[in-house]
Amino acid sequence: MKKSGQANVRSETKSVKAIAAFSGGLDSLLAAEVTKRAGADVTLLHVRHLFSADETGLGRLRAAAERLSFPLRVEDVSEDHLETIRRPKHGYGQGMNPCVDCRIFMLKVAKRVMEEEDAQFVVTGEVLGQRPKSQHYQALMQAAEESGLGDRLVRPLSANLLPDTLPVTEGWIGKESLLSIQGRSRELQMALAKELGIIDYPQPAGGCLLIEKAYATRLRDAFEHHGVDAVDLEAFRLLRHGRHFRISEGVKVIVGRNKWENAMLDGFARGRIHAEPIGVMGPTTLVEGGPTDEELRLALSIAARYCDTEGASAVSFNVRVEESSRRIEAPQLDSDDPRIVAWRIGD
Repeated sequence: MKKSGQANVRSETKSVKAIAAFSGGLDSLLAAEVTKRAGADVTLLHVRHLFSADETGLGRLRAAAERLSFPLRVEDVSEDHLETIRRPKHGYGQGMNPCVDCRIFMLKVAKRVMEEEDAQFVVTGEVLGQRPKSQHYQALMQAAEESGLGDRLVRPLSANLLPDTLPVTEGWIGKESLLSIQGRSRELQMALAKELGIIDYPQPAGGCLLIEKAYATRLRDAFEHHGVDAVDLEAFRLLRHGRHFRISEGVKVIVGRNKWENAMLDGFARGRIHAEPIGVMGPTTLVEGGPTDEELRLALSIAARYCDTEGASAVSFNVRVEESSRRIEAPQLDSDDPRIVAWRIGD
């Protein structure tokens, strides 16, 4: 790894502007800082999508940008991102994760911002070989080409292992300022962070939600039963919460697991049947589809199984559909009822 002293600004380098994709992680911070020290004016770009940071996380990103004196631009593309997940040109990974297509999509957003900001190139924190699906050599080259950025896309952390880009050949940044990191180990990045004085950064997280088995299974079920176009932004978000049960082709039941999830499910009640137990502690339950009376009672029996009934065999529920409500009593399903396992989606 090159020492931080090798990332000094070259006096003859023309000042140019770069847009640096910023996830908040260490690699994106390093890429931006290396580019800044190479002589470019850097604006961070955080692309918000369905699976990105919430408002608390966004606050941490803003604080990190401020600590390093980078301007930050935030673009919310959640709705547009859905089409990439629904119909990925390059297919899915081990779950429902279209990694290559997502990368290309994000780079297209960065290209648009580059043009709007009158910048000359885009920077990412990608490291050659770090992610098997989207960061091998061919995938990196493909993303640059299909995004339309071509040689205006710079990966400073691995740039000297990749073909020279326009900012290098034009002398905007020096090749000696760039690095040759590759592989999945993060030791070199952590050492470089220490050299550059970057001490406050998040540790590696578990990865994309679309890779998680439970979520991927639920999304696949939703696509199969409702069609990819019917799964909208709200439906994608709801898949993250509760226990999900498919009790028939057209009916799904979602049962909260704790007080926090009960409150979350309340926010998804519109357009769904909403049920809460009466007189006992228990979960908020949503029912999707057009259930028959028998299916609705079965859905409530599933919810009753998770109620604290202190020996009672049945639970009364307040069942609401939009502005109307009624009271329905349902028996608890036995804890060893084999249908529960058969109905359960993704757990």
